Amino acid sequence: MSRPPRIPVLLPPEMSVMYFLTLSVKGRNPVLANSETFVAMLEVIRRLEGKWIIRAATLMPDHLHMLVIPFQRDASIGNLSAAIKRWMRQILKAKWQWQEGCFDHLMRSGRLADAKWEYMRENPVRARLVSHWSEWPYHYGIDPDTIKDLPFSIEM
Repeated sequence: MSRPPRIPVLLPPEMSVMYFLTLSVKGRNPVLANSETFVAMLEVIRRLEGKWIIRAATLMPDHLHMLVIPFQRDASIGNLSAAIKRWMRQILKAKWQWQEGCFDHLMRSGRLADAKWEYMRENPVRARLVSHWSEWPYHYGIDPDTIKDLPFSIEM
């Protein structure tokens, strides 16, 4: 069975395109929250330079959240998802598998992007892995000083 076609980005041209992306491990196997996987994620982010801005990322035990901005407005989120999955598994020589597909949501306002950023930041606290978000070592770009200069500002 084929997948339905992607809906084109119908945001005003002056508005940045940003997606909230979630990738999950097959069977929700808790294999991601470790320093080796975090380093692999940072390498994947480096490989994406010039194609995508990874605005923020949170690596949880069994899934990965990202706020991503394409350099080309119509870039494929499916291709991005596939590349992240492939590269992370290659770098890690992983025996585990990613769940098929991904969850993605187009941000239609700065307020919605702020809410997703907050959701990502607080996810380890909600999961009772830490008592404060700053204790979680597997965040990228969550520090307000790190992300404030990128497009599609996250309001504090």
